[in-house]
Amino acid sequence: MGNAEEGQDPRVRMWSPVCRAVALLLGPYAEVVLHDPETDRVLEIWNPMTSRGPGDPSLLGELDELDPSARDVYGPYEKLLADGRRLSSVSAVLRDARGEPSAVLCINLDRTPLEQAAAVLSAFGAPTVKGPEPLFEQDWSERIQHVIGTYVRETGRPIERMTRQDRLAVLGRLDEARVFAVRRATPVVAGALRVSRSTVYGLLTELRASSAKDRQP
Repeated sequence: MGNAEEGQDPRVRMWSPVCRAVALLLGPYAEVVLHDPETDRVLEIWNPMTSRGPGDPSLLGELDELDPSARDVYGPYEKLLADGRRLSSVSAVLRDARGEPSAVLCINLDRTPLEQAAAVLSAFGAPTVKGPEPLFEQDWSERIQHVIGTYVRETGRPIERMTRQDRLAVLGRLDEARVFAVRRATPVVAGALRVSRSTVYGLLTELRASSAKDRQP
């Protein structure tokens, strides 16, 4: 135990009790993530809602571009997962003794229980505002989740019941959003749609061939 703690990042040791307390209080409906703003990597995560883990890219963007009037706390703002769940999220910049950003704490709360019991728990449904662009403008993985989640909510068809045409429609939206311009996007899309990479490549080829044919005079 002692050796494990010695190997931990000092910021994880410092903020772990706070993060665990929030995760225990709101779990299993809250994901708590501690990010490193310098390396743009996840330091630690409690109650993960997706496959990301420590060491994965955070894609937070430039903290210096954020509105200083927000006083280092941003949100609640809305996120959407690929399975259609809506999240209320809050991000806080944690500064060191010199006032420099040391870590970014993000809390993502699954709103599903609140939506299911809206008549009783409406007072707990925190309002949302638009997410801070500087933090998330580079987060293509979040864009994937949002596009797929939006389609699931619009059609009322869960991922496991999607037809070939559904997947083509989703990939069309992702292609329009330029998601596939990112080299690592295909495996993430395949995981979110619960299909193989080869299936995604095959559907993309079919989709683009059809689009090219439609553009021919």
